[in-house]
Amino acid sequence: MRLVARLHGYPPRHNAGAEWMVHSMLRALVERGHDVAVWLSRYTDDREAYDLDGVRIVPLQTRLDAATAIRQADVVVSHLENVPSAGALARGYGKPLAVVCHNTHLPSFRQMASGSTALAVYNSQWMAREAELFFAEYPKGIRPKSSLIVRPPVFAEEYRTKPGDKVTLINCNLEKGGQLFEKLARRMPDVQFLAVRGAYGEQILPDLPNVEILGHLSGHEMREKVYSRTKVLLMPSSYESWGRAGVEALASGLPVVAHPTPGLCESLGEAGVFVDLHDADGYESVIRKLLSDPAEYRLVSKRAKARSAELDPTADLATWCDAVEALAP
Repeated sequence: MRLVARLHGYPPRHNAGAEWMVHSMLRALVERGHDVAVWLSRYTDDREAYDLDGVRIVPLQTRLDAATAIRQADVVVSHLENVPSAGALARGYGKPLAVVCHNTHLPSFRQMASGSTALAVYNSQWMAREAELFFAEYPKGIRPKSSLIVRPPVFAEEYRTKPGDKVTLINCNLEKGGQLFEKLARRMPDVQFLAVRGAYGEQILPDLPNVEILGHLSGHEMREKVYSRTKVLLMPSSYESWGRAGVEALASGLPVVAHPTPGLCESLGEAGVFVDLHDADGYESVIRKLLSDPAEYRLVSKRAKARSAELDPTADLATWCDAVEALAP
């Protein structure tokens, strides 16, 4: 089977939860022996095609024709901003389209309501329910023909390590909690913090002696450069449809202190330590408790490792591969 994915960005230059979710899903298809290529729609510094874990990535600067690749594909995959254009090409060439949905914002659902989406992939139970409510108002003929849930696949063995000593935030923009992170670092000068620059959004990077700042990192670098140096991971996000970084941290038994968005509540489950993002006092109290009480830390760490095991992606990826293979002629 020849599969073409039309996406805006891809690792290792563009590293965010959506891109690593799709990469994990495409890797699974490569492992089944399929020909998988990603055609990018945004400019990067890359001018030559390259491979990542068996997936072929074709940058926009190669000046090759993505439309021809879609015409020759058996199945087309897309997400986010490329769904309308990829959907139009897939529809024009009579190719089945699979859309990976990463959020519950109305445009994400509306762009699939064209009658040409053969498969919709949701990253959580709550997203699937939101989609069901949205499409209930649409005629059956323009809804996605089928759907399934694939929780963002995290292979625990690729992230598992021994914890470090820092309190970490990954992607320091406002929506991910950058402002709270800075406030906590100022309030807790005796605690060492780690800020990891994100793939998008204006970054809030405190210039403080107790804050170390790392640049934008590939997912393959996260274990060595981030999780091995982290004692507690913060996820005070105002919106998370799932929260891949939190699940990556669970693999090492790292406590994840998070704002209770529907996605984070589902992904972290009983392993999460939930504090409202507006409650700086609450975050400080929890952080100090985890750093100073070994028994409390061991308890939370045990829950984290148990939840990581529950989120083994093997079954989800098998279901995904079966569904895509069923679309091919």
